[in-house]
Amino acid sequence: MISIKQINYAIAVAETLHFKKAAEQCFVSPSTLSNAITEMENQLGLKIFERDNKKVIVTNLGRSIIEKAKNIKNEIENISKLSELNSEPFSNSISLGIIPTIGPFLLPILLPRIKKDYPNLNLNIIEAQTDVLLKKISSGEIEMAIMALPFETSGYKVNKFWNENFFWITKKEDPRSNKTSIKAKDLDLSELIMLEEGNCLKDHILNACKIKNTSKITFNASTLSTSIELVKGGIGTTLVPEMAVTKLIADNPELSKIKLDEKGPHREIALISRQNYAGEREVKDLMKLFSEELKNHKNIRID
Repeated sequence: MISIKQINYAIAVAETLHFKKAAEQCFVSPSTLSNAITEMENQLGLKIFERDNKKVIVTNLGRSIIEKAKNIKNEIENISKLSELNSEPFSNSISLGIIPTIGPFLLPILLPRIKKDYPNLNLNIIEAQTDVLLKKISSGEIEMAIMALPFETSGYKVNKFWNENFFWITKKEDPRSNKTSIKAKDLDLSELIMLEEGNCLKDHILNACKIKNTSKITFNASTLSTSIELVKGGIGTTLVPEMAVTKLIADNPELSKIKLDEKGPHREIALISRQNYAGEREVKDLMKLFSEELKNHKNIRID
């Protein structure tokens, strides 16, 4: 009979495509992991992996097996979670993902309240891009994640708890800086600093501004903080989400914030989990906490 350990080992190999790295991830020796995988393949009567000294490839049948193995792993974790739910709420551990364009601005607001309300919670924060976090949710590596919509959410449970718009940031010496709002058509795309490809905020901005032709956009930054530094240096202008405005320009009196005058909300913040996640009560409790704390926080809304 196939064991849970074998399932975990196979998933680790499929994710790393490397037996030694998978063994390190599972805290076993490479020989122990390799023997367990070989025994699993013998029990099934097929090859899950093709491997040699240079590379590991998941076979066609292997991909189907790994997908089912991930589902089994999630269900086993759900069984364990059910027993936890009978104990005091948040008395164990939770792995929470968050995207980089939300983490630095939202976590300082939420974490003190979480620590106060749930002192026994062991919270593991993982910051990564949306596509990475979705894979981690699906695989059971994390329980839930805070992300920004819109994006493809089929197969996931979506709990929205905040809406926000974008603000255009420019230097005060810019003749347009005295405006209270600005239309997307009045932005100079050749000076607009955007985040790098793969960052969902870039897609949200393009969508809000109805920008389809990005050929005129020449400036890219890895973080919002870098974008602000470029604006300060006179390189261009940028758009940032509402929750980030105060923190990003508080120490930069030479910068102005102008609301983007386009139909909103420009992005929605949501707590994402698996459809069959057993910790539904935890999700509801966190949603209530998030909503209350954001509503009461004086710096989250911009006049």
